[in-house]
Parts: sequence; structure tokens; C-alpha cells
Amino acid sequence: MSLLATIRPDDVNFPLFMHVLGAMVLVGSLLLTVCVLAGAWGSGSVALTRIGYRTLLMAVLPSWLVTRVFAQIVLDKPFYKNTDNQAWVGIGFTTTELGLLLIIAATVAAGLGARKARRTGATVGASRKVAAVLVSLLVVFYVIAIWAMTTKPT
Repeated sequence: MSLLATIRPDDVNFPLFMHVLGAMVLVGSLLLTVCVLAGAWGSGSVALTRIGYRTLLMAVLPSWLVTRVFAQIVLDKPFYKNTDNQAWVGIGFTTTELGLLLIIAATVAAGLGARKARRTGATVGASRKVAAVLVSLLVVFYVIAIWAMTTKPT
């Protein structure tokens, strides 16, 4: 009998719910950040760059933490002990760990750009473009992760 054909025990429900909720907030806040930073790319707006930076700092990073912590809690449950070699688990770990590096890089780029523009009074430089590209890559990575979590390839 496969893992998908078994009934999940009740002690997994809350951590799994929190993992999925964190992932939904993560992807939603990344999409918001992409839209805001794309607008900043086109207009050179300092305000939009600051909103993108604040979204990365106050929504993306905490939701990444919730997603990752509760994913580990779920995988530590006895029900999921035999999933160590499953491809979807590897894809999830790869996207979250690489995602953290990209989130940090995008946050630093957007923050430095907004800070420099606020101090000098000029438009934001190339850092808004770097942040927009990094966050766009993150959205692609997390769409792949969503596909892997829903289809569970072997």
C-alpha cells in the first residue's frame, strides 16, 4: 500500500495545516513583491521599492520560517518516516533552502536600493531590478515546489 492510500493520523493535521498556510502566505507575498518591484522597475519609484523591501522583510521571511519549521515537524512524525527518499521531499527541501538564500539576497538588494535612494534623493538604481529578478525566480521555484507537493512524483 502506498503512502497516498493510507489515512493520515490526527496528530499530523495541525502541523501540516500550518505548513500549507505558511506556504500559501509565502507564495502570495512573493507575488505581491514581484508586482510591486516590477512597478518600481518601470517607474523608478522609491516608495514602491520600499514597499517591496518591507514585504520581503515582514511577510516573506516570516512565512518562509513557518513553512520550513512546520515542514520539518511534519516529516519528523512517524507517519512520514519512510518518505526520506521521495523526490517531492527533496524538491521541497531544495526549493526552501535555495529560496532562503534568494530571499535574503533580494531583501538586501531592495533594502540597500531604497536606503541609498532615500539618502541621495535620486531614483533607485539597479538594485530594484536585481530584487525583482530574484523574487521572480523564487516564484518559479515555489510553483515547482507546489507541483511536487501536490503530484508527489517518486
